[in-house]
Amino acid sequence: MKFADLGLSDELLQSVLAAGYDEPTPIQAQAIPSVLMMRDLIGIAQTGTGKTASFVLPMIDILAHGRRRALMPRSLILEPTRELAAQVAENFEKYGKNHDLKMALLIGGVQMGDQVKALNEGVDVLIATPGRLMDLFERGKIMLTGCDLLVIDEADRMLDMGFIPDIETICSKLPTTRQTLLFSATMPAPIKKLADKFLSNPKYIEVARPASNNTQIVQHKVAVAGKAKRELLRHLLRTDNVSTAIIFCNRKTTVRELAKSLKSHGFSAGEIHGDMDQSSRIAELDRFKAGTINLLVASDVAARGLDVKGVSHVFNFDTPWHPDDYVHRIGRTGRAGATGRAFTFVTPEDAEAIDNVEKLTGGKIPLYVVDGADGAPAAADGEASARAPRSDRRAPKARGTKPERAPRSENADRPEQAERPARQERPARDERPVREDVPARDVTAQSAPPPRAPARQQRADPVDANSGDWNGPVPDFLNFSAIS
Repeated sequence: MKFADLGLSDELLQSVLAAGYDEPTPIQAQAIPSVLMMRDLIGIAQTGTGKTASFVLPMIDILAHGRRRALMPRSLILEPTRELAAQVAENFEKYGKNHDLKMALLIGGVQMGDQVKALNEGVDVLIATPGRLMDLFERGKIMLTGCDLLVIDEADRMLDMGFIPDIETICSKLPTTRQTLLFSATMPAPIKKLADKFLSNPKYIEVARPASNNTQIVQHKVAVAGKAKRELLRHLLRTDNVSTAIIFCNRKTTVRELAKSLKSHGFSAGEIHGDMDQSSRIAELDRFKAGTINLLVASDVAARGLDVKGVSHVFNFDTPWHPDDYVHRIGRTGRAGATGRAFTFVTPEDAEAIDNVEKLTGGKIPLYVVDGADGAPAAADGEASARAPRSDRRAPKARGTKPERAPRSENADRPEQAERPARQERPARDERPVREDVPARDVTAQSAPPPRAPARQQRADPVDANSGDWNGPVPDFLNFSAIS
């Protein structure tokens, strides 16, 4: 099937062909005709299947007829993150270049003045995150009564981020006769409830089982100790033919620290996480897309929907806490028919998390052994070789493992150790009556009482100096009869 068979206009087909596409993906082939027929739609598709174009393309043709009005956008696309919203805007610019359509991007982290100005001039399509949209709506800067087409993209991600109440509020402000399109990678119960409430007799399209594996991606899990993860990552980056990679971490602090570490080891790396302002995040993405940097360390803010061509690898530096995030992370590679590789680092503490991932994806992820050393390279680089003995020394710290103490006995050759036997022989020269079955030093340790104990014992119970309990003659100053 070709795009020309889907009922798109000639102007739009020219833009699609100019972008290098001729054949639609399965989700595009099934969704575009239904959207053009003005039907509500639920699209279930894993990331990387061309889902964005499946609603952008028919929307452009639908919006080509009609006129825009100030403060009243004709259509609305809701995205969970700023990055996804910006990417959808790029798609509209690319495919809508032969149409006279105005678009506005309504996201946080940027100045509100330009956004309000665009709304005052009138827009055909408004691409927004729920938070900024609700802010402007409450300020009276936008009206939703003229919106006839609503797209809720990445609905399951909206659920994870707590946006469902905002979406319900937004939907209640829109005309009841609108067309609504809902796209999601999975269909949890709250999303189904949302669809039942706000969609009217929708066409249901599912091009792949929710959270199923992309066959274009070769997946591996690597067992590794937590402190060895950076070393392992550097080893794989140098040896696995990595051209462009996204490295995902669970925490923003880990993103910052890992990016800094990679730069210090000579890698061309950038970072993107929620603590960065919008302009910085866009700048890092642009550097990554342009090839100025080939490694992007990211939190899950970048896991869904980002479409960067040529990503050869995805590394889960941290096993994702939520199994759905695994599917979306690895979906950054193996896109548009290309192949990719995904490595997930698994520490002993990640056992439950990786089990949940494998339950969701429906199969065991193959274990990848690096140089046969439990996920730790035997000699990834000079630093790896240097660290191997350190780990060997740490392991025997358990009490009672005496083989590792052997090096200490070698110190007997030192002068101070050689003098000890001479000091131990001194009691033998006194030829006093001692117990022959115990070394002289031990007898002293056992029979010599604490400092004040001898006087008290002698006063309480005089003993015979020849009884063998003394190691020498009784001193003259001790007079037992005088004490008694």
